[in-house]
Amino acid sequence: MVKKLLHTRYRVHDLEETVSFYKDVLGLEELRRQTSGRGSQLVFLRAPGSEEEIEICKFDESGPVTVGPDLTHLAFEVDDLDKFAKHAATKGYPLSDGPHATGTGRIAFIDAPEGYEIELIERGSRS
Repeated sequence: MVKKLLHTRYRVHDLEETVSFYKDVLGLEELRRQTSGRGSQLVFLRAPGSEEEIEICKFDESGPVTVGPDLTHLAFEVDDLDKFAKHAATKGYPLSDGPHATGTGRIAFIDAPEGYEIELIERGSRS
């Protein structure tokens, strides 16, 4: 039986641009880099307060990276959506959708390099 989720992998063409986005825009911590047995370049990252890791993979032998619209996304909780949006915009990554009110707070979206979508969730109401 499955015990727990360990990581999620996203394959990319530009490893350094993507890793920079996750570190500089989202504030994730780079844990390690390695090369797999088949030659994939791997970078593992983790969000503060999380156990699960995100594996960013560059493996050109698999062909081009094609991310379909609305195929997948990662969701991260933020303390202040407006503050995050300003920070991300100064790094060249404005919100692509939102913010929108939900029953439990607000959500917005930002596009990571190569088209992967990131959901941002602010819990609670803002006064």
